Amino acid sequence: MANKAYKFRIYPNREQKTLFAKTFGCVRFIYNKMLDDKIKYYEKTKKKRNNTPAQYKKEFPWLKEVDSLALANAQMNLQKAYNNFFRDPKVGFPKFKSRHKTRASYTTNNQKGTVALENGHLKLPKAGYVKVKQHRAIPEDYRIKSVTISQNPGGDYYASVLFEYENQVQKQPMHQFLGLDFSMQELYRDSEGREPGYPGYYRKAEQKLKREQRKLSKMQKGSKNRGKQRIRVARMHEKVAAQRRDFLHKQSRKIADAYDCVCIEDLDMKAMSQALHFGKSVLDNGWGIFVNFLKYKMEEQGKQLVKVGRFFASSQLCSVCGYKNTETKDLRIRAWICPKCGTHHDRDVNAAVNIRNEDMRLMYSLQ
Repeated sequence: MANKAYKFRIYPNREQKTLFAKTFGCVRFIYNKMLDDKIKYYEKTKKKRNNTPAQYKKEFPWLKEVDSLALANAQMNLQKAYNNFFRDPKVGFPKFKSRHKTRASYTTNNQKGTVALENGHLKLPKAGYVKVKQHRAIPEDYRIKSVTISQNPGGDYYASVLFEYENQVQKQPMHQFLGLDFSMQELYRDSEGREPGYPGYYRKAEQKLKREQRKLSKMQKGSKNRGKQRIRVARMHEKVAAQRRDFLHKQSRKIADAYDCVCIEDLDMKAMSQALHFGKSVLDNGWGIFVNFLKYKMEEQGKQLVKVGRFFASSQLCSVCGYKNTETKDLRIRAWICPKCGTHHDRDVNAAVNIRNEDMRLMYSLQ
């Protein structure tokens, strides 16, 4: 069995919006209340407390107004985070959820048809039928497992529906290989010498964003105008994110359909953005999101995405004769001539070819 989620825009009416707001608040409250009680119990007894939402409904009767499965899922999330900390303290202790910083969302499960997609509507416990923009058809053998309702900072509502299905994908033979080398400006350069030309959506909107955020910072907290401006800024950020996702989806689809195996470097993007002071440029093109998109698209077709070690000297090796040029450690060198065979190399294209060749070597060594 395999799982796959589709995210749809939903359009709740006034009563449903009120219910969603209550549910978001109750889920956050029960999570914080249970965590607080766990901490106090442990400080007294040095033991873990297994509390449930049902234990609080008598003291807080308004918890009965929302979907009980949403509260149960909050409990499961807390228990998992709590147990993970005791298993490995490095993961960090669970934190209290803030009303202003925490994503407004809740998850409910499908129990005997309580969640369903029917005639342009999403059936939900307590909420009934919510209008949905179903932009794709769902295969008949897909069964709804759960759904997560969320509201973004701009005020729009979404439903992420998780489906369960039989995984019958067969592995494809490896014939077409492609190497991708990360490029800060273009997103990547491939082993065929091509580049997608990433438009830099955040950079284009940066000045306008600065202006609108400056207006927001000067407005009086709690005023209606500040609330309107906050939504305006949030929508601008959401537009940039949507443009980026659309571009990355299209690029990953082209590659996944054309090649059987794609190889990339295993990069630490967070370290790159901090150590090299390229934060905005590195994070703007969304390389990590692109890799995730490409990975699942290839796996759906029985193809492979392979990562070579981050210490593989892809930029230093001549892709023709194998000569290692240590001078190319300097990132300012964008092209070089191999002293051994005389081949002229574009830094990024040569790196992509080396990554592809390493991928082929790894694949054939496993056969």
